[in-house]
Formats: sequence, structure tokens, C-alpha cells
Amino acid sequence: MSENNPKPDPGDESADLNRPFFSAVLTPYRSLGPRGFLTLMAFFGAVSFVAGILFWRIGAWPVFGFFGLDVALMWMAFRMNYSSARAFEEVVISRHEITIRKVGPGNRCQEFRFNPVWVRLTIDRLEDEGVVRISLTSRGETVDIGNFLNPDDRTSFAGAIANALATAKAGGV
Repeated sequence: MSENNPKPDPGDESADLNRPFFSAVLTPYRSLGPRGFLTLMAFFGAVSFVAGILFWRIGAWPVFGFFGLDVALMWMAFRMNYSSARAFEEVVISRHEITIRKVGPGNRCQEFRFNPVWVRLTIDRLEDEGVVRISLTSRGETVDIGNFLNPDDRTSFAGAIANALATAKAGGV
């Protein structure tokens, strides 16, 4: 005689416990998109070119090169800003582990792992700004999370991660 309801495999149960129930990818906000950047650079370049031509016509031709240098420096500053905007932080919480992966400019990656039972969440608030710092501490190691977020997003994320940690510490999903 065969059973209609076989017993679940113990391996499946442990895999279910390790399954993440909270996952967030934090990225910096940039208000100027690629099209806006091209428009801004075209405008700035045109103004610099016209001003440079005017200086050239009155005999101050070396100034023309400095206007070109201004445009090049502004372009480089925006490019550096856009490369830092590719940074992100990934926070994944399961019942048994918190994983924080920070990827910075140039794809430098740092990964931190904590046991949710032993981790302490610190949320620093200022009356005028709201949440200014979120950090996790365990066994002497502290990791700041979401430093590049604006105060409203940081406040929202602080509430979400606090709830996820409470769920992980309670042992339920």
C-alpha cells in the first residue's frame, strides 16, 4: 500500500528557511538624465564658443582656449558623477543570514554577512531631516547602509529593514 501524502524531504525544509524574504537594491538618484546632460553640455559649449569668439575678435585669443578648457572640465566632472551613480547596495535578509553587498564605482565590491539574531540596527534621526544614518552592527563590525539616499527614501528604507529584522529575529516569515 502506498502513501498519498509522502513526508517532505528534510532538505526542502532547510532550503525554505534559508530563502530570503526581504531583498532591496538601493541606488543613488540622479535628476539629470543622458538627454538632459547632452542638452546642458551643448548649451554650455555654445555659450563658451560664442564668448571665446568675441574675445578672439578683440585680440585676446588665448582666452578662447580657456573657454574650451571650462567645457572639458565640466564634461569630466559630470562623467565622474555619472560613474559614481552606477554604485548600488543590495540588502538580502533570510531567517539565518543578512547579506549586504556594496558595489562602488569601478565595480569594487564589498560583501558583509551577519546573523540576524546578533545584529543591532541603529537608526540616527535629526528632527529637521528625519533619518540621517542607518547602520548594522554585529561582533564589532559596523556597516552603514544607504548613505547616498535622500532623507525620505532613507526613512522609508529604515522602516522596511526594521520590520524585516524583527521578522527574522522572531523566526517567522
